[in-house]
Amino acid sequence: MADLTSEQLIALSRLFSSSVVREMARWKRSPLFALLAGQSGLPEILPVSTPVRNLFELAFALLRREGFRHEYIYKAALTQKVLLGKHSLRTAAMLTEFRVCGCKADLAILNGTSTVYEVKSERDSLNRLERQVAAYAEVFAKIYVIAAEIHVDAIACSVPKDIGILRLNGRHQISSLREAVELPERTSPASIFDSIRTDEARLVLELHGFRIPNVPNTLLNSVLRPMFVKLGSRRAHDGMVEVLRTTRSLMPLSDLVDQLPSSLRTAALSVPLRKADHSRLVAAINTPLDAAMAWG
Repeated sequence: MADLTSEQLIALSRLFSSSVVREMARWKRSPLFALLAGQSGLPEILPVSTPVRNLFELAFALLRREGFRHEYIYKAALTQKVLLGKHSLRTAAMLTEFRVCGCKADLAILNGTSTVYEVKSERDSLNRLERQVAAYAEVFAKIYVIAAEIHVDAIACSVPKDIGILRLNGRHQISSLREAVELPERTSPASIFDSIRTDEARLVLELHGFRIPNVPNTLLNSVLRPMFVKLGSRRAHDGMVEVLRTTRSLMPLSDLVDQLPSSLRTAALSVPLRKADHSRLVAAINTPLDAAMAWG
């Protein structure tokens, strides 16, 4: 498939959406997958007996081509080369679409510190970038922009020098053009509090020796917030990292990840899945394509 229509590109990228993964994990089938696969045109060039996992791999290979690369391709590269390459599910947690000061961080990794990655693919504009990195600086110690070649020079001119810049090349390799400076002291305890869950904020406070008043849940947020602000930047940040590495741990998904094609790992790690969901998801991606197209 040398050329792809805009409809095909949209369908291919949506195949890796959380909605498709959730349906497969919940029901062992996905009507949305059948719809999107049909729109992509891929079933027409694959044997009917091929498993669904092979269609995902082909879709991923098509989306990896320069000029077609979707945000998901960049996230997958970070997942494979940073989370699973440099770190592991045992030592690090990954956050996707994490809300920060009115923005959504594409991907963040928490290990001994916090590092956030903002994706700027060939298909993205840079209009919101300055606002995004300013927001991320209030919660994360290190900030990287991972971008296509066409954006690199403009990004270098528009973001502060402490922001790191990564490039995803045509061979799906990540190269570092500028390293991020680690600055947990610039983070805002108030912004961290607003970005995490109330139960997580409570754990951070307890970690630092605060005694939590016994108040109704409806009042807990308003009681905890001024206490959290008193932590200061460094303690709030380090507490967030320590607590979220446990509360957002992906370790329970390690066995599942080993059974998935590499193209699907980021999608699966971005969706809350119960243990009972794992076998259904694996069964779904091993379903013959002709049977899967009848899911719709």
